[in-house]
Amino acid sequence: MAQYRASSPYAGNRRRSNRKFVWTLRIGVTCILIGILWSVYALAQIGSVYRNTAATTVASEPVDVGIILGASMWGDQPSPGLQERLEQGLADYEAGRFHTFILTGGLDKPDFRYTEAEGMANYLEQHGVPKEAILLENKATSTYENLKFSKEIMEDKGLTSAVIITHTFHGNRAYEIAEALDYSSPKLSLTETHVLKRVPTILREILAYTKWKIDYVLLAVGWK
Repeated sequence: MAQYRASSPYAGNRRRSNRKFVWTLRIGVTCILIGILWSVYALAQIGSVYRNTAATTVASEPVDVGIILGASMWGDQPSPGLQERLEQGLADYEAGRFHTFILTGGLDKPDFRYTEAEGMANYLEQHGVPKEAILLENKATSTYENLKFSKEIMEDKGLTSAVIITHTFHGNRAYEIAEALDYSSPKLSLTETHVLKRVPTILREILAYTKWKIDYVLLAVGWK
Protein backbone atom coordinates (compact mmCIF):
# COMPACT_ATOMS: atom_id res chain seq x y z
CA MET A 1 0.00 0.00 0.00
CA ALA A 2 1.32 3.41 -0.96
CA GLN A 3 2.14 5.66 1.90
CA TYR A 4 1.70 9.40 1.76
CA ARG A 5 3.68 11.85 3.75
CA ALA A 6 2.32 15.30 4.41
CA SER A 7 4.58 18.08 3.18
CA SER A 8 6.18 19.98 5.99
CA PRO A 9 5.35 23.64 6.63
CA TYR A 10 9.07 24.32 6.28
CA ALA A 11 9.09 23.04 2.67
CA GLY A 12 6.11 25.23 1.80
CA ASN A 13 7.73 28.28 3.29
CA ARG A 14 10.92 27.56 1.38
CA ARG A 15 9.05 27.34 -1.95
CA ARG A 16 7.30 30.64 -1.26
CA SER A 17 10.61 32.18 -0.31
CA ASN A 18 12.20 30.92 -3.53
CA ARG A 19 9.35 32.32 -5.65
CA LYS A 20 9.67 35.67 -3.88
CA PHE A 21 13.42 35.68 -4.53
CA VAL A 22 12.93 34.90 -8.23
CA TRP A 23 10.37 37.70 -8.65
CA THR A 24 12.60 40.14 -6.77
CA LEU A 25 15.52 39.14 -8.97
CA ARG A 26 13.46 39.59 -12.13
CA ILE A 27 12.27 43.01 -11.03
CA GLY A 28 15.81 44.04 -10.11
CA VAL A 29 17.25 42.88 -13.46
CA THR A 30 14.42 44.62 -15.33
CA CYS A 31 15.07 47.88 -13.48
CA ILE A 32 18.79 47.63 -14.23
CA LEU A 33 18.11 47.03 -17.94
CA ILE A 34 15.68 49.95 -18.08
CA GLY A 35 18.27 52.15 -16.34
CA ILE A 36 20.95 51.13 -18.85
CA LEU A 37 18.67 51.75 -21.84
CA TRP A 38 17.57 55.12 -20.49
CA SER A 39 21.19 56.13 -19.83
CA VAL A 40 22.11 55.26 -23.42
CA TYR A 41 19.15 57.29 -24.68
CA ALA A 42 20.02 60.26 -22.44
CA LEU A 43 23.63 60.11 -23.57
CA ALA A 44 22.51 60.15 -27.19
CA GLN A 45 20.34 63.19 -26.51
CA ILE A 46 23.20 64.99 -24.79
CA GLY A 47 25.42 64.31 -27.79
CA SER A 48 22.76 65.35 -30.30
CA VAL A 49 23.66 68.99 -29.66
CA TYR A 50 26.54 68.59 -32.12
CA ARG A 51 23.92 68.21 -34.88
CA ASN A 52 21.65 71.00 -33.64
CA THR A 53 21.54 73.88 -36.11
CA ALA A 54 20.96 76.26 -33.19
CA ALA A 55 24.54 75.51 -32.15
CA THR A 56 26.16 75.02 -35.55
CA THR A 57 24.67 77.96 -37.44
CA VAL A 58 25.98 81.47 -36.80
CA ALA A 59 23.17 84.02 -37.01
CA SER A 60 23.56 86.53 -39.84
CA GLU A 61 22.19 89.25 -37.57
CA PRO A 62 23.10 89.81 -33.90
CA VAL A 63 20.55 88.75 -31.31
CA ASP A 64 19.38 90.95 -28.46
CA VAL A 65 20.95 89.14 -25.52
CA GLY A 66 23.53 86.57 -24.60
CA ILE A 67 22.33 84.52 -21.62
CA ILE A 68 25.16 82.97 -19.63
CA LEU A 69 23.84 80.12 -17.51
CA GLY A 70 25.27 80.11 -14.00
CA ALA A 71 27.51 77.52 -12.43
CA SER A 72 29.22 77.30 -9.06
CA MET A 73 31.12 80.11 -7.43
CA TRP A 74 34.37 79.46 -5.58
CA GLY A 75 34.03 81.99 -2.81
CA ASP A 76 34.01 85.44 -4.40
CA GLN A 77 35.24 84.17 -7.77
CA PRO A 78 33.58 82.20 -10.57
CA SER A 79 34.73 78.59 -10.59
CA PRO A 80 37.04 77.52 -13.45
CA GLY A 81 34.07 75.89 -15.17
CA LEU A 82 32.01 79.07 -14.94
CA GLN A 83 34.98 81.08 -16.23
CA GLU A 84 34.91 78.92 -19.38
CA ARG A 85 31.32 80.03 -20.00
CA LEU A 86 32.25 83.64 -19.31
CA GLU A 87 35.15 83.53 -21.76
CA GLN A 88 32.81 82.10 -24.40
CA GLY A 89 30.37 84.92 -23.69
CA LEU A 90 33.12 87.53 -23.91
CA ALA A 91 34.24 86.20 -27.29
CA ASP A 92 30.66 86.33 -28.61
CA TYR A 93 30.11 89.84 -27.25
CA GLU A 94 33.33 91.13 -28.75
CA ALA A 95 32.40 89.49 -32.07
CA GLY A 96 29.12 91.45 -32.03
CA ARG A 97 26.78 88.44 -31.68
CA PHE A 98 24.71 90.35 -29.08
CA HIS A 99 24.72 93.69 -27.29
CA THR A 100 23.42 92.82 -23.81
CA PHE A 101 24.28 90.12 -21.29
CA ILE A 102 21.78 88.40 -19.03
CA LEU A 103 23.70 86.71 -16.24
CA THR A 104 21.60 84.20 -14.35
CA GLY A 105 22.21 82.31 -11.12
CA GLY A 106 21.36 82.62 -7.45
CA LEU A 107 23.33 82.32 -4.23
CA ASP A 108 25.28 79.07 -3.90
CA LYS A 109 25.70 79.24 -0.12
CA PRO A 110 24.19 81.53 2.53
CA ASP A 111 27.61 82.83 3.57
CA PHE A 112 28.73 83.76 0.04
CA ARG A 113 29.01 87.48 -0.73
CA TYR A 114 27.86 87.23 -4.33
CA THR A 115 25.26 85.33 -6.29
CA GLU A 116 26.44 83.50 -9.38
CA ALA A 117 25.07 86.37 -11.47
CA GLU A 118 26.92 89.01 -9.41
CA GLY A 119 30.14 87.00 -9.54
CA MET A 120 29.85 86.77 -13.32
CA ALA A 121 29.15 90.51 -13.57
CA ASN A 122 32.27 91.30 -11.56
CA TYR A 123 34.33 89.10 -13.88
CA LEU A 124 32.95 90.66 -17.06
CA GLU A 125 33.40 94.21 -15.77
CA GLN A 126 37.01 93.38 -14.92
CA HIS A 127 37.37 92.29 -18.55
CA GLY A 128 36.03 95.52 -20.00
CA VAL A 129 32.28 94.98 -20.32
CA PRO A 130 30.37 98.13 -19.32
CA LYS A 131 27.89 97.79 -16.48
CA GLU A 132 25.12 99.14 -18.75
CA ALA A 133 25.46 96.06 -20.96
CA ILE A 134 24.69 93.66 -18.10
CA LEU A 135 21.35 92.52 -16.70
CA LEU A 136 21.28 90.35 -13.58
CA GLU A 137 18.98 87.51 -12.59
CA ASN A 138 19.83 86.63 -8.99
CA LYS A 139 17.28 83.98 -7.97
CA ALA A 140 17.62 80.91 -10.19
CA THR A 141 18.73 77.60 -8.69
CA SER A 142 18.32 75.37 -11.76
CA THR A 143 18.65 75.53 -15.54
CA TYR A 144 14.88 75.68 -15.86
CA GLU A 145 14.75 78.69 -13.53
CA ASN A 146 17.77 80.26 -15.28
CA LEU A 147 15.88 80.32 -18.55
CA LYS A 148 12.42 81.01 -17.11
CA PHE A 149 13.55 84.04 -15.11
CA SER A 150 15.77 85.28 -17.95
CA LYS A 151 12.81 85.18 -20.34
CA GLU A 152 10.82 87.27 -17.88
CA ILE A 153 13.61 89.86 -17.91
CA MET A 154 13.63 89.83 -21.71
CA GLU A 155 9.88 90.40 -21.84
CA ASP A 156 10.13 93.23 -19.31
CA LYS A 157 12.89 94.92 -21.34
CA GLY A 158 11.31 94.34 -24.75
CA LEU A 159 14.07 91.94 -25.86
CA THR A 160 13.04 89.13 -28.17
CA SER A 161 16.04 87.09 -29.34
CA ALA A 162 18.75 85.28 -27.41
CA VAL A 163 21.81 83.10 -27.63
CA ILE A 164 22.28 80.75 -24.70
CA ILE A 165 25.88 80.37 -23.55
CA THR A 166 26.95 77.25 -21.71
CA HIS A 167 29.03 74.08 -21.98
CA THR A 168 28.53 71.57 -24.78
CA PHE A 169 27.46 68.78 -22.40
CA HIS A 170 24.75 71.10 -21.07
CA GLY A 171 23.61 72.48 -24.41
CA ASN A 172 20.90 70.02 -25.40
CA ARG A 173 19.09 70.23 -22.06
CA ALA A 174 19.30 74.02 -22.11
CA TYR A 175 17.91 74.09 -25.65
CA GLU A 176 15.02 71.74 -24.81
CA ILE A 177 14.09 73.90 -21.82
CA ALA A 178 14.26 77.09 -23.89
CA GLU A 179 11.93 75.56 -26.47
CA ALA A 180 9.54 74.41 -23.73
CA LEU A 181 9.48 78.00 -22.44
CA ASP A 182 8.64 79.32 -25.92
CA TYR A 183 11.86 81.17 -26.65
CA SER A 184 11.80 82.51 -30.21
CA SER A 185 14.37 80.55 -32.26
CA PRO A 186 16.93 80.29 -29.45
CA LYS A 187 20.57 79.99 -30.47
CA LEU A 188 23.35 78.18 -28.65
CA SER A 189 26.95 79.21 -28.10
CA LEU A 190 28.82 76.29 -26.59
CA THR A 191 32.26 75.70 -25.15
CA GLU A 192 34.00 72.44 -24.43
CA THR A 193 35.31 72.07 -20.91
CA HIS A 194 39.01 71.62 -20.18
CA VAL A 195 38.68 71.84 -16.40
CA LEU A 196 35.79 69.53 -15.50
CA LYS A 197 36.35 65.78 -15.27
CA ARG A 198 34.56 64.14 -18.18
CA VAL A 199 33.05 60.99 -16.61
CA PRO A 200 31.57 62.58 -13.44
CA THR A 201 30.33 65.52 -15.50
CA ILE A 202 28.51 63.31 -18.01
CA LEU A 203 27.03 61.15 -15.26
CA ARG A 204 25.69 64.24 -13.50
CA GLU A 205 24.26 65.50 -16.78
CA ILE A 206 22.48 62.17 -17.39
CA LEU A 207 20.85 62.52 -13.97
CA ALA A 208 20.01 66.18 -14.62
CA TYR A 209 18.55 65.32 -18.04
CA THR A 210 16.44 62.59 -16.42
CA LYS A 211 15.11 65.08 -13.87
CA TRP A 212 14.32 67.56 -16.64
CA LYS A 213 12.27 64.96 -18.56
CA ILE A 214 10.32 64.15 -15.40
CA ASP A 215 9.74 67.87 -14.81
CA TYR A 216 8.64 68.23 -18.44
CA VAL A 217 5.95 65.59 -17.97
CA LEU A 218 4.80 67.20 -14.71
CA LEU A 219 4.61 70.60 -16.41
CA ALA A 220 2.66 69.12 -19.31
CA VAL A 221 -0.01 67.68 -17.00
CA GLY A 222 -0.11 70.79 -14.81
CA TRP A 223 1.38 69.20 -11.73
CA LYS A 224 4.26 71.64 -11.50
